Order: sequence, then C-alpha cells, then structure tokens
Amino acid sequence: MTNLLELYVKLGGLILVGFILGRKLPVTVPTHLGQFLYWVGVPISIVSFLRQSSLSAQIWIAPAIAYLAILLGAFLAWVGIKAQTYFRNSVPQAPTQGSLLLSAMMGNTGLLGFPISLAMVGKEYFAWALFYDLLGSFPATYGLGVLLAAHFGSNAQNHWQTFRAVLINPSLWSFGFGLLFRQVIIPTSVELWLDKLAWSILTLSLVLIGMRLALIKSWRSLPQASMSVGIKMLLVPLILGSILPLFGLTGSTAKAIVLQIAMPPAFGTLVIAETFNLDRDLTVTALAAGSILLLVTLPIWLWLF
Repeated sequence: MTNLLELYVKLGGLILVGFILGRKLPVTVPTHLGQFLYWVGVPISIVSFLRQSSLSAQIWIAPAIAYLAILLGAFLAWVGIKAQTYFRNSVPQAPTQGSLLLSAMMGNTGLLGFPISLAMVGKEYFAWALFYDLLGSFPATYGLGVLLAAHFGSNAQNHWQTFRAVLINPSLWSFGFGLLFRQVIIPTSVELWLDKLAWSILTLSLVLIGMRLALIKSWRSLPQASMSVGIKMLLVPLILGSILPLFGLTGSTAKAIVLQIAMPPAFGTLVIAETFNLDRDLTVTALAAGSILLLVTLPIWLWLF
C-alpha cells in the first residue's frame, strides 16, 4: 500500500505538472519532447534498465502473451460492435469501428507501463515488461494496427513509410544493443549515472503524458470509448491474468505481465488514427478515460495478483 501511494503521488504529480505545462507552453513543445524521448531518451533508459534485469528462458513467453492479449481485445471489441449493431439497429461508421478496435487492442506499455512496472515489481523483473512491449505491443501496434486502420480508414498510401518507421525504431535497436551491453563491465560511477539518467527520462515521459492530456478538448465520445476501455483494462487482464499460472507464471513475474496487459490505450493509436482518418475524437477520449481509470484498476490488479 505504501508503494502504491508513493506511485500515485509520483505519477499524479508528474502528469499534473505536464498537464499544467501543456496548457501554458506552445503546442510544439510536447512534439519536440516526444521526438527527443523517442530518438534519444527511451533508448538510453532501455539500455540502462536491461543491464539490471534478470533474464530467463521463460521470458520469451512475454511477447506471446502480448499478442494473445491484443487478439483477445480485438475479438471482444468485434463482439461489442456486433452487439451494438443488433441492439441499436445502427452500424457504427467504419472509422469509428477502427478506433474502437485499436483502443481495445493496443496498450500504453512503454511510456506508462515501464515506470509502473519498475515501481511495483522492481528492476529485476523489468525485462518482462520490456519484452512484452518491444517484441509484442510495439510491432503489433504498427503492424496489425496499421493493417486494421488501412481497412477501416483512408490515407493508406503511407504503408512503406510506416513499415520503415518500424524498422528504424531506435527502441528496438537499443534493445538489441542493451542485450549485448549487459556483458560489458563498466565503472560503478558510470553505472550509477546511467541509472540516474534512465530514471530522469522516465520522469520526462510522465510529464509528456500530462502535456498530451492537456490537449483534449471534448468528452462527447465517452459512451463509445467506455466499451473499448472496459475491454482493454478490465476484461482482457482478468481473463489472461487468471490463466497465467498455466504458462508457469506466478508471483512477481505474473504481476509484471498483468500490469502490462492492464495498461490504458496506447498513444500510438492516436498517431495511427490521424494517419488513416479514423475517429480521432473517440481515440483521444479513450486515451484520457483509460489514463484516469488506471488509478482505480491498478490497486485491483495488484491485490488480485
């Protein structure tokens, strides 16, 4: 409970700082900060935390579970869309269907999942969150997510640019470098400064989340967004979390995985929605509602698992 309260104070405080700055500073500031974190900050933090993580043969299960969670979210969202069509006698427009599916499938396992996993489970189990995100959530978001967006939206002429962005993603390259760099012995003082730098980068990531939340203008899509958020943050974690022991995952390992499964919709879904002209309002609302709901669901998952 003490750790959870400390986490809430830190998360809430940093996101609130970002929210205030997002209202005061020019809209270009979050963009530049996001670019810095994408190209420089997050790759450095990955290399640092990977040095301190414990790797095991079982860890390759993490991305497999990520894909399972994504597919389950897609299936449940598809059922929800069909049910909505049946009971309301109206079919949601294609862009809205695309946003509903993406919001139910893709989680914020990087910017938000990393600091929460580190705070609640520790550095020793951080590799589970890292493998879940970089080999599961990230390629699925810009792979399967883009395919779905191209089907339900428009502006599908940028397929090669999207594929190229995945290939040159610095986080994936730093992940590979970090695995090799684990074997290199460096001075204790350098290790200490690298660790401090990594934590500073995560702090900036939380501030960036607040800045992006500050740009939300309307909540009119909340009723529809609630379906996707409920699937993403309640049903999928409950179902998959219950069967993790079948994969031999228990204790802190299971907790690290469940926390990643239960993350709110990813900010990457907004990038995709804007690129392929999906329902932007619905996507933004799902991001905000999920970030707020996390304050309620996080203690539930920590208690259950």
